[in-house]
Amino acid sequence: MSVLDFLYKEECYKILGCAMEVHKELGPGFLEAVYQEALSIELASSFVNYEKEKIIDISYKGEIMAKKYIADFVCNEGIIVELKAVNSLKNEHFAQVLNYLKATDLRIALLINFGSKSLEFKRIIS
Repeated sequence: MSVLDFLYKEECYKILGCAMEVHKELGPGFLEAVYQEALSIELASSFVNYEKEKIIDISYKGEIMAKKYIADFVCNEGIIVELKAVNSLKNEHFAQVLNYLKATDLRIALLINFGSKSLEFKRIIS
């Protein structure tokens, strides 16, 4: 087990708890934007430090690019939270989040899918 396994561990648990509450309340079937708004309400009520739709610079070989990444959420200034509302998570979703981590120099992301019968989530470490 590495030190990264514990980076933001408690914060991730708290965020996932909020996501579970949203999924329990709404269930599957809504658009991603609905889950994003509901999760922002839940995060705020749980006193999680977050920024919604945060614009993040992407660097390439040390240069900041004009194209930006808009994260669904960045929590605690270091956890990217990427939301989906699909039947099931696919390899492309994991690849997308890994690319966001690489491009932003952040280390931890949560990929959360509200579209399936049970909430799907994955903590991704870069």
